[in-house]
Amino acid sequence: MVKEYITPKYTDSAEVKNIRSILKLTQKQFADFVGVSKPTVERWESANEPIRGPIVLIIEILRRMPQIEQEYTLPERKTPIRLKYYYRDMLCTVIDVNEIEQRVYIRNYTDNLLYRAFGKNEHPSFSDYEEFLESRCFPKSRDKMKLVLKEYDIPFYDPFLIVEKTGGRMEEDEFHIVIER
Repeated sequence: MVKEYITPKYTDSAEVKNIRSILKLTQKQFADFVGVSKPTVERWESANEPIRGPIVLIIEILRRMPQIEQEYTLPERKTPIRLKYYYRDMLCTVIDVNEIEQRVYIRNYTDNLLYRAFGKNEHPSFSDYEEFLESRCFPKSRDKMKLVLKEYDIPFYDPFLIVEKTGGRMEEDEFHIVIER
């Protein structure tokens, strides 16, 4: 059985401009969103011929579901620390932390609970956050821990500092953490 798709075969410059306008994005922002360069968007928007390729399906999806752009937009950072929790190269959870106020705010970018930093917990406490950090580094009871800490140039056992040095990488999985201060 042959599958048939309703995907348009091409788009045009007017439709690219229209979608970008609906999304209220600059050419640079739109280029970043769809994974191309700004000159490529400029070329599409000035094209006098049909535009073909993967952008045709992206334009069709955005035309039908313009809200998807917001679903892929990182929230503005409002705390001193941001952690980005990844599975391979897929951003799964953004964790914003205010250590002084002991507040944690998250946004999940996957529905798969196994890939979320806090599973089904949508409102983790600061204690949950501390447990999460500790789960992403070697145990406090590790044999020869002081030697490992010295190797990482960390003066004492601090899960945040360990995760910052190691990326929270564990041998048995493909998750990692990027910390922004």
